Amino acid sequence: MLAECGKTKVLCTVSVQDQVPPWMYKRNAGGWLTAEYAMLPGAGQPRKPRDGRTGRPLDGRSQEIQRLIGRALRCAVDLGALPEVTLWVDCDVLQADGGTRTTAINGALVALYDALLWMEEQKQLPKWPLRGLVSAVSVGLVGGEAMIDLDYDEDSSADVDLNIVCAADGRMIEVQGAAERQPFSIEQLQSMLQLAQDGCSRVRELQQKTLGL
Repeated sequence: MLAECGKTKVLCTVSVQDQVPPWMYKRNAGGWLTAEYAMLPGAGQPRKPRDGRTGRPLDGRSQEIQRLIGRALRCAVDLGALPEVTLWVDCDVLQADGGTRTTAINGALVALYDALLWMEEQKQLPKWPLRGLVSAVSVGLVGGEAMIDLDYDEDSSADVDLNIVCAADGRMIEVQGAAERQPFSIEQLQSMLQLAQDGCSRVRELQQKTLGL
């Protein structure tokens, strides 16, 4: 699944591994879902060194983003309804212009749905495990104005930057954010949250259209 948002492009895939993590052995707790995220060297400027090359560790930003993706998608899946498998979600940023984590979540959800359809066709699912779609957007304050889907230039000059993940019913799964230069008010936060909910609703419509739902 190639997810695009503005100039940002993220390749999202889901693989099914016939085992669960060691800590889940003998618990009969169903399956597991985890995610990996990487920004490919040519995704932005300057070139980003490849994670893991010549012993280079995974950078903190990539680690934080892949944990976010995993948490977001696990909220959408009844893990107890899965067989003892691990769903590996891989998100590779091909081109970056802001919003890579939210674009990754939106594309990964579509890829996850396709993977579950394949498992259903293979008669591997005792019941449909997906509770609903998950969508994400970035919002922020730029020059005192609430804006959605910030590109790199907008994000780098924003007074506040938030990343919002929403469930299918509009409830929020995760809110990440902070002020960059000065505090913001409750009223500004509410304005950004409403903008994010509306944006997530629009993304969900696009996901449904892509999946033919």
